[in-house]
Amino acid sequence: MGTTENKQLLQHIYEEIAKRNIQPLLESMADDIQWTIIGTTVLSGVAHSKQEAIEKILKPLGEKLTEDPFVFQFGRLIAEGEYVVMEARGWIKTKSGKPYNNTYCWVCRIVDGKIKEMIDYVDTEVITYALGE
Repeated sequence: MGTTENKQLLQHIYEEIAKRNIQPLLESMADDIQWTIIGTTVLSGVAHSKQEAIEKILKPLGEKLTEDPFVFQFGRLIAEGEYVVMEARGWIKTKSGKPYNNTYCWVCRIVDGKIKEMIDYVDTEVITYALGE
């Protein structure tokens, strides 16, 4: 896949996440993905496999958020070689009623249509406020 296809893949994944469909993300994650969320929040750290990312990131996040659509406003989408960088803002509520309105910068390495590495640069204060300690 080229840079255009990699950009389209990442944007498609997050357009589907906005509809609460995480299948494209799951299908596009390499089994040996390394997914990093910066900071020291409940979600922060490094998952070293698809299964670990599901257990440490996706399940805990899914348990805290409502079933409402996740509204994304996409910003810059930049690609070079295997790397794609996408900026976005997102809005949703937690089940406890708190707003989870975050700012994102995802840096991804995509190889043969699979996300091998992902680094989430996010507002960690929002995670701590909305999702707890």
